[in-house]
Amino acid sequence: MVGNGNLAMALDITGLQTFRDQYSDFSPLLTQAQWAWHSFPNPENLTIADSYRPIKAHGKTYLYPYITDWAQVEENAAISYLRRNPHRFSLGRLSFETTEEGETTPLDFASVKETHQTLDLWTGKALSRFVVEGEQVTVSTSIHPSRDMVIVEVKSQLVTSGRLGLELAFPYVSDALNPDPTDSDAPEKHSTEFQMADERTAVFRRKLDDTTYTAKARLGEAVSVRETRPHHFSIKAADHTDTLRFMLEYGPDESRLEPALDYDTAEADVTNGWQDYWQNGGVIDFSGSSNPQAAELERRVVLSQYLTGVNTGGDFIPQEEGLYSNSWNGKFHHEMHSWHVAHFLLWNRGDHVRNSLDWYNRTLDKAKQRAAHYDREGAWWPKMTGDDAVESPSTINPFIMWQQPHPIYLAELAWRNDPSPETLERYKDVVFETGDLLATFPVQDEETGTYVIGPPVVPVQEVWDAGTTVNPAFEVAYYAWGLETAQVWRERLGLGRKVQWDEVLDGLSPLPSEKGLYLPVGNAPDFWHNIARAECAGGQGTAGGLDAAGAAPDSTCFNRDHPSFLMATGLIPGNRVDPEMMRRTMMATDEYWDFRQTWGWDFPMMAMTATRLGEPEKALHYLMMDAANNQYGLTGMTPRYHLGADGYSKNADTYFPSNGALLAAVALMAAGWDGAETETPGFPEDGSWVVRYENINPLP
Repeated sequence: MVGNGNLAMALDITGLQTFRDQYSDFSPLLTQAQWAWHSFPNPENLTIADSYRPIKAHGKTYLYPYITDWAQVEENAAISYLRRNPHRFSLGRLSFETTEEGETTPLDFASVKETHQTLDLWTGKALSRFVVEGEQVTVSTSIHPSRDMVIVEVKSQLVTSGRLGLELAFPYVSDALNPDPTDSDAPEKHSTEFQMADERTAVFRRKLDDTTYTAKARLGEAVSVRETRPHHFSIKAADHTDTLRFMLEYGPDESRLEPALDYDTAEADVTNGWQDYWQNGGVIDFSGSSNPQAAELERRVVLSQYLTGVNTGGDFIPQEEGLYSNSWNGKFHHEMHSWHVAHFLLWNRGDHVRNSLDWYNRTLDKAKQRAAHYDREGAWWPKMTGDDAVESPSTINPFIMWQQPHPIYLAELAWRNDPSPETLERYKDVVFETGDLLATFPVQDEETGTYVIGPPVVPVQEVWDAGTTVNPAFEVAYYAWGLETAQVWRERLGLGRKVQWDEVLDGLSPLPSEKGLYLPVGNAPDFWHNIARAECAGGQGTAGGLDAAGAAPDSTCFNRDHPSFLMATGLIPGNRVDPEMMRRTMMATDEYWDFRQTWGWDFPMMAMTATRLGEPEKALHYLMMDAANNQYGLTGMTPRYHLGADGYSKNADTYFPSNGALLAAVALMAAGWDGAETETPGFPEDGSWVVRYENINPLP
């Protein structure tokens, strides 16, 4: 991929997007932007209210946008529409074409020989080389660092002869949406207005239902564009040059597209932008380490920095598959925001996350309305949404609540980066409104007087029933941390502590535990006994990756999904955690958890827990575990596999919370946390690791 965090383009072996059919369904070769959202027509004017269903809790009735079975999605028009809309879409496809005797056809895959491709991380350019008909073709592809502009240069004698050119094609949006949102077989459903603004500027004005955007091309010398059929354009160079240069800038509003750049300036901007990214953020170096894992960990760290830089900037919370492909109908998940972007603040790249943090300011009024709808104070942040900030109905979405403290967590990291009055002013309203939600979502138990979380609530480990779950361990710890941090923000601004918040802090339930081990939720006292059963596949998947599928999973075993109780110390300091009880819980997790069914960010998360508990060997074991969803491929992307009765099936070729979580974990392992007693606490002091780092911040 090449990109700038706001716009990204996935490339095939030609350096463009020529051979879609030769790639996995999960790698659809898209060009996506954070701002590019579309909705199918809504003639019935369906709204979130049309998806509400009543739920009784704590003596009251609340209306939630939920379903009890996925079959109900198609039975309820509002739920079906709201789940699919709005969604991301692909802006355009740039590929190679050949011309012979006046007939233009797509470049034939079989004709491409001697392929070679590298990604230059230092300059941000993909450099591709191949041979067609005995002639060398070289391609440079990049994205401008601050403008949503694709920059391409092609050199070949085939360009000179007119045999090789480019095709720019604009698709509609597929009903399927996932993982490929493109539909190239519906020309009547969208429009492309083409105009040559001058001899070197082509403008393409696009309309997809109510969505509009513009693409403006800056043509190299002696390069021309002509329309070959609706939404398809041929780009050729004149016969006196072997070089075809083409720059294509996308924008939601034509008036906001900046003046054209010349190619040399744009290319220099790309190089300077990436060199600035590498030189001014954090860095870690394992040179001199004898541990055989050091080189692989460093590779993962470097590539994760690149991939997050390409995929997770812009004005919105990133999609879990970034700009690479579509998942969950192209929507983003608020509970993943910290894993996606906290590392930018820890590695001193705050500029890359500022716009997505401002999402909370921009949608604060809607969050306050949502809280009022549920008879709570403050701001209630949704789980899964698009650019409209409307919750996507689901069996679990409206009940997931661990995203609520995230704005406080990220604002606190931003303040630690820049402890200025400006930072406090920028985020104070979000912090305080979130604090009010954290204080009013728990309900005071009439018998014990303690404040309890849920029901209804679905915890981080999503296997638990919303209607019966109470006091999920991580949520209890995170809500307490969030409330205390919001109080600190009040004190920084010269305000007194809020009495109501302190009352909840003092009365909040302790983390649930039984027989010296923490529990995932408070209503499962027999959890550890139940998962010790032979049919629960304890310990499988800790080595061997996809080869460790083993027996089919048993749906009655809840030792799967995220071992989120470990998060109560790791991501956060663990002020409410008994370290020795958490250590025993971690050891029990090792023995009984089914690591075949964990997600990519679970492994860094567990490494953070082990680091805070003074177990660096175990931290590295978790971080580098050879499990199916902890594989970092050639490009540093991690896949997403699901384990079913027939073994593993792939759900995605990439899953970017893994990369962000890895960088957050390495920051903790290297720079530690406030009050940490040792240097580089996540790495063993056995002489096998030599760890040098700079410009990485300790965690709270």
